[in-house]
Amino acid sequence: MAGPVTYESVEDLPPAIPVFPLSRTIMLPRARLPLNIFEPRYLAMVDGALAGDRLIGMIQPRASEFEQDRPELFDVGCAGRITQFGETGDGRYLITLTGICRFRVARELSATTPYRQVEADWSGFENDLSPDMSELPFERQSLIDSLRTYFSKFGQQVDWQSMAAAPAEALIGSLAAICPFSVEEKQALLEAKDLKVRAEILTSLIEMAIVADTPGRDGPIQ
Repeated sequence: MAGPVTYESVEDLPPAIPVFPLSRTIMLPRARLPLNIFEPRYLAMVDGALAGDRLIGMIQPRASEFEQDRPELFDVGCAGRITQFGETGDGRYLITLTGICRFRVARELSATTPYRQVEADWSGFENDLSPDMSELPFERQSLIDSLRTYFSKFGQQVDWQSMAAAPAEALIGSLAAICPFSVEEKQALLEAKDLKVRAEILTSLIEMAIVADTPGRDGPIQ
């Protein structure tokens, strides 16, 4: 595969991208998302991406993709670049996407491909291309304390030393991805205007889950 690509501005990003609708799955800039691809339409999507700019937009459907063949999509998703690719003996693709930039769906395209494509509006998400290397002024210890209660309540083992040492963006991004929040709650985390707001939303959701005596509205953490 080709080497890494750096996107200097949103003008470097393509106007149209394929999208992979998947409930309760969000990707954030610079986060890594492993995917097991087995449906023919999404195998074709990966083939198309590999033949082009290797970008795929992860986006949540408003209804379950299992309930409708073509569910309405949320307005905002995040594009990721295929940074790892492998094939299995039974015809599946094992890929890893690395988050690049969020996008807003300007319109869905009338594509002839078996997978869906959208015109992506990248405006408003320019800061996604620049990693926030500073430690945010968010209540890290408050978040960690809530997480201790949250994970212990539901019998989850956690490497607290690594969690305490993790950079803010990596910590918040990982928690936003793995915690079993509802579709709407995941979307709120994705659409948060910056990392500080995302941390505040995350802390609130964890505290509400503790009070409700449930890890999330969609079941235990996997």
